Amino acid sequence: MVMSTPPMGWNSWNTFNFHINETIIRETAEAIVSKGLKDAGYEYVVIDDWWSLKERDKDGRLVANPELFPSGMKALSDYVHSLGLKFGMYSCAGLRTCGGFPASFDREFLDAQTFADWGVDYLKYDFCFFPHNAVGRNYYNRMSMALKATGRDIVFSACNWGADEVEKWIRSTGAHLYRSTGDIFESFSSVKDIATSQWSKEKYSAPGCYDDLDMLICGMDGQGDLGHPNACSDTDYKTHFALWCMMGSPLMLGNDVRVMRPEMVELVTNKDLLRIDADAECRNPIILTTNSELTPTYFKHLSNNEFALAMFNFSDDAGNGDFRPWEIGLTRNAGFSLDMREVFTGEELHGVNDFIWTPLAPHDCKVFIGKYTV
Repeated sequence: MVMSTPPMGWNSWNTFNFHINETIIRETAEAIVSKGLKDAGYEYVVIDDWWSLKERDKDGRLVANPELFPSGMKALSDYVHSLGLKFGMYSCAGLRTCGGFPASFDREFLDAQTFADWGVDYLKYDFCFFPHNAVGRNYYNRMSMALKATGRDIVFSACNWGADEVEKWIRSTGAHLYRSTGDIFESFSSVKDIATSQWSKEKYSAPGCYDDLDMLICGMDGQGDLGHPNACSDTDYKTHFALWCMMGSPLMLGNDVRVMRPEMVELVTNKDLLRIDADAECRNPIILTTNSELTPTYFKHLSNNEFALAMFNFSDDAGNGDFRPWEIGLTRNAGFSLDMREVFTGEELHGVNDFIWTPLAPHDCKVFIGKYTV
């Protein structure tokens, strides 16, 4: 299976944590369709931890908790598929999941076949309770092979939190995406810390195996077990989403889609940002911090001779974003010119051949898509 663009969808963890059930998953899938998110590309509905019983059945198979999922996983999967969406689940490379439920260590081929029998299209594979004397690379490779052996196309999402320099070897295991960070929380500091942690790792993400910066917190609005009331503003969400798109990260919503505000739907379906995230060439951005690490600039080559330019303000105070073309080799006498449009406001800049400067409110950003001219 080839993933030509980073996967998009929704995951239950950020908002619902261990309070998941069949009704929530069904209603979320329905909301993804009714709010236009499916049409924008959000297609995977992924159940995270706490879905199973504490013990396997007599045949060693995983069992969905019948109190939470009375219809069973195959029926739920069928319902998600009936809406034109895809169905995802969770397991772990260790002896137990992070919630203490049965995991897939040394049961990879049995569990992969169970997931395939249920109609699973996406597997998030965590790293809790992994034996210290085992080799993580081997066990992620084993699950990758187990999924392939089922004959079903299943996206393999490797979630080992950036341990063991995962970015250097995960592509060779056949995984389609990999977590390179710890968990995200609903705060701008968490967004900033994750973004800056990638400044030396962005080069490893490539077509077919994408650097996963964790689920989106856009529109969580303080809801759920990991929500923090008043922790994030809409400006914070805007910059968060722009950062993930500039990095070409998978886009997995983590909010309660059923009550998602129109402003947040508009943000996460912004066609320009989604185009940047899923650009066919999957180029990594050039990240410039000459002015200040609190006001970085990202420059990203796109297909069709276009580019994306983003200026961010990570500071709690008003600041200035700037782009200094000479830092990417474009001196004023080089004979270049840039035409660009800001993706949020529609502001246009034409014939730029020198320094660009713009004021930015705390935590704000500006993102441009442009073309080269000479």
